[in-house]
Order: sequence, then C-alpha cells, then structure tokens
Amino acid sequence: MSISLTPKAASRVRDYLARERQAVGLRLGVRRTGCSGLGYTVEFADAVREGDVVLDADGVPIVVAAEHLPLLDGARIDYVRDGLNEKFAFDNPNATGQCGCGESFSVQ
Repeated sequence: MSISLTPKAASRVRDYLARERQAVGLRLGVRRTGCSGLGYTVEFADAVREGDVVLDADGVPIVVAAEHLPLLDGARIDYVRDGLNEKFAFDNPNATGQCGCGESFSVQ
C-alpha cells in the first residue's frame, strides 16, 4: 500500500505541519459527496486512531483510516496553483470516473 506526494506537495505539507505543532501528520480520506459519489478529504491528523494506517511519503506521515486505504492506494498527490486558487490534486489509479468539475470521483 502506498500514497505518494510530489516534491511540491511534500514541501507544502511540511510547511503546514510546522505551523500545526499538535498535528502528527496529514490525514487523507474519502467521503460520499458530489455527482460522482466520492470526494477526497484532507486535514491534519491530531492523533493516530485505532484502525488507522500510517504511511511515509517522502518523510511526511500520511494517516489513512484502514477502510479508505483501498480507495487511495497508489494515489499520487500534487499541490497546484491555478490563478489565485491553490489545492491538492489527486491522481488516483482507483478512480474509474470523475465529475465534470473535478470535485468527486467514482470507483467500480
């Protein structure tokens, strides 16, 4: 099981974590939302909970609930800027479809 960060994303996460001293890593997950059914969640992990898996992505601790890991396994995350907007962008080999606005995805 793996999740990777581009150098730009890893640098940005390290900056965020340096400011959030209580955070133990970056928590990634999936929730039901949007027209395609699933959306990504990105937040600070305050703690590693029972059932969490901790992965290392270029020295950055990535915390994922075990039930979300099959949906995120192999994902590559970049940090992109488009004009004044900034966001983490997911390249997920498990996604079989995506909505037109890019906010949600589907799997088979």
